[in-house]
Amino acid sequence: MSEQPNELKKLTAIATDLQLAGELRTKSIELIGNMGSHEALLALLDLVANEKLIVDERDLALKQARRIIKSSR
Repeated sequence: MSEQPNELKKLTAIATDLQLAGELRTKSIELIGNMGSHEALLALLDLVANEKLIVDERDLALKQARRIIKSSR
């Protein structure tokens, strides 16, 4: 289980690195959403709150966060 936080940190770093291609950032946001954990939800909400990110990427992070919340019902 210690792998997941490391992977989450790496994916979050990719999602916030504006030097990388948008496709990579988008894919990392989707992968965070696929984790489905509470930690992933918090990471996605941090991305949503990050005003430096592109609006579409923030929207994607919000959609992924909603999906995690709905699946936990």
